[in-house]
Amino acid sequence: MVLSGFMHMPGYFDPRSQVELLREVEEIVRRAPFYRPSMPRSGKPLSVEMTNAGSLGWVTDKEGGYRYQPMHPVTGEPWPAIPNLLIRLWQDVAQYPALPEACLINLYRAGSKLGSHVDADEEDTLAPVVSVSLGDDAVFHIGGHRRSDPKTRIVLRSGDVVVLGGLARRAFHGVDRVCPGTSSLVPGGGRINLTLRRVTKPQLRRSET
Repeated sequence: MVLSGFMHMPGYFDPRSQVELLREVEEIVRRAPFYRPSMPRSGKPLSVEMTNAGSLGWVTDKEGGYRYQPMHPVTGEPWPAIPNLLIRLWQDVAQYPALPEACLINLYRAGSKLGSHVDADEEDTLAPVVSVSLGDDAVFHIGGHRRSDPKTRIVLRSGDVVVLGGLARRAFHGVDRVCPGTSSLVPGGGRINLTLRRVTKPQLRRSET
């Protein structure tokens, strides 16, 4: 059984909106190119390529480990802004009083996967994690608060949105595999996943203190 706070919204973005969103992603990638990060300590490269948008971006490497930082680790430039389409998505589904600060963009090609993990590098875990799938189908899994808990598997298709909030915010989840050739949206094939996160706790306005 999936923990409360998990939502899967198939086809949230229609085909036209998917094309528009892909164009936004391509502009982000032009300014902040995809790169291949590595695992802490071992330095083993991840099977996905990634970049970010927003005031903060999630990165990982052998020396510094998992963290958020305001600039691209290769170019040293600030991350581009999060597209308005994604800001509106967050406002529609997050039920959270502050905007996202990070949009992690993962590129999955054939053979790419993402091991079971918990998003735990954020200061504010009351904010949900909101993700968008573009391109090829992917087999996604979500379990419980222990890595060994039973997992539910769901096929995510282009345009789908997933929300991890409530108890599901700390659930183990990942991507088992991508299904090549199930979409022609992404040039060269593959899947792009966009993950919106709030990293820091919002500051109360002076009038609210």
